[in-house]
Amino acid sequence: MSHTFHIPVLGLAYSVDTPVKVAKFGISSVISIVDDILLERMRKFYSEKYDLQYLNIPGKEADARSKRITSYLNLINDIVRIEFENLKKEPFEPLSDISRYFDLLPATSNLKEKYNLMLKEADLAEKARKERELRQEMKPGAIDVNIMSKVDKLNKSSIDIPLEENSDALAALRGFANSDLTSSVILSAGMNPRLYSYLENFREFYPDRESKKKVILKVSDFRSALIQAKFLAKKGIWVSEFRVESGLNCGGHAFATEGFLLGPILEEFRQKREEMKKELATIYAAGLAGKGFIASDIPSQKITAQGGIGTAEENEFLMSYYGLDGTGWGSPFLLVPEVTNVDNSTLANLINAGENDFYISGSSPLGVPFNNFRHSSAEKLRLERIAKQRPGSPCTKKYLVSNTEFTDNPICTASREYQKHKIEQLKSYNYSESDYQKEFKRITEKLCLCEGLSTSAYYKTGTLQPKENKAVVICPGPNLAYFDRIYSLDELVKHIYGKLNLLPRVDRPHMFIKELQLYVAYLKTDLENNFQDLNEKRLKYYAKFKTQLLTGIEYYRKTAGGLFTRNYKELEKFKAELDAAEGALRDILKESLAPYTGLVARV
Repeated sequence: MSHTFHIPVLGLAYSVDTPVKVAKFGISSVISIVDDILLERMRKFYSEKYDLQYLNIPGKEADARSKRITSYLNLINDIVRIEFENLKKEPFEPLSDISRYFDLLPATSNLKEKYNLMLKEADLAEKARKERELRQEMKPGAIDVNIMSKVDKLNKSSIDIPLEENSDALAALRGFANSDLTSSVILSAGMNPRLYSYLENFREFYPDRESKKKVILKVSDFRSALIQAKFLAKKGIWVSEFRVESGLNCGGHAFATEGFLLGPILEEFRQKREEMKKELATIYAAGLAGKGFIASDIPSQKITAQGGIGTAEENEFLMSYYGLDGTGWGSPFLLVPEVTNVDNSTLANLINAGENDFYISGSSPLGVPFNNFRHSSAEKLRLERIAKQRPGSPCTKKYLVSNTEFTDNPICTASREYQKHKIEQLKSYNYSESDYQKEFKRITEKLCLCEGLSTSAYYKTGTLQPKENKAVVICPGPNLAYFDRIYSLDELVKHIYGKLNLLPRVDRPHMFIKELQLYVAYLKTDLENNFQDLNEKRLKYYAKFKTQLLTGIEYYRKTAGGLFTRNYKELEKFKAELDAAEGALRDILKESLAPYTGLVARV
């Protein structure tokens, strides 16, 4: 990699065209390929912008979803190739993009070192030779794609696609596999055996192709990473990278672990990395042999981390201490208009937001905790609809339909249809007023993510249709609260590499402390929501959760010295915050379980 960081997937649309903006500078980023309707509209926009041919792919065409995805990815690949080749032809002058390419590189880059030597070269012939060499070694950033494994609605079968292959996730994978990209698919949101098995159908993922495609797993702990990687290795599919993401200190959907904190998780990867790679290589070789391939060498396997990183010091510690191959920086790029698609109104609200404006909610129809923003226009619209006694949203795209409680065909829990049925059912129960309001809030908290996570891109590209929903959903991680203005790409990259500090006077907890605080708050909320239904299984869950958090706290106490080698004041603050979090954890368990005689000691 030219850079040691990447830009993860940001919602459905916030990074949908980010490669067009950053790949020419060697920066890798990730496109969500969930929404083929969005991709088709963006393909039309960019085809017109670059004066390229555009032929519409109607939604009713056979295998339209897969074809739309392939066509969009091919277009983005072509544009990046054009932009990158144009950049390479520029002269090495102070304001040229080719000079910017090298200026953005980290100091540790070999290419950066060669660039600096070229600038110092006095002999014109030798300088020209070094310039040619630099141009040959330049590479664009990767155009990777993300598939949420569990977003996998089955669709009606077409003539040429079997029913079992005509699901949303499989069609998305097919679209990527058939594209011209030489890049990776990031599989997230847990294991989907049907999707993982479908990888076997594409030779592009096997080692006999020049234009190889790779598989990256986004994981939240070592055990799940190993289980998923073994499943794939048996099929001859190698996991080229594990992207370890904080369970709660991240944007988008939050997949909370059972109290496992990022530091101890990365420690396990650090200690078991080589052992895991050897074990997987043996399984992988057998899997390939069963398909007639030979694994001549053990492929490389990267470990990266993301979720809540906010300073160069945190970034450097993760890279050096845990031996990571890279890091992911997501939410701060939402404040970089030249990189992501955030409309002006939402951007202004994000800039002025504080810590309490970012929160983990029950807004997702998937039933998974979701990082929400209190001042989004979608949240405002949701409350207005409730006030008008018309809660819920029209359901047009239907990517998240899953509930059949009231209907034969699945519907979305954020839809007006579902919430109407569910509230009528709620009224029939003999609930107290407080219990009724609690359930009512839980039902009506859901947001339409299919529309809301796409709208901002339509604003940015001027393609929003007159009668379309104008409400924007945005899902930053809580780390965004500490960034308070619009930044340029150059500023944020320099911040990541320690050349510039964008948070010089910000009272911000360390990323490990913030995640710990989020887990303690999550446990408190979960206890409040379930204290009336405590059973043996739930008690075991809370006991394990508490044990893991306390283990993590003790790990951080032992590691703290390495975090703040040159800043005693920050070290003392870190230790004090650990003590406060431990105290809060014990108080929460004591207070929440006080009504249950004998239970406090057990948990």
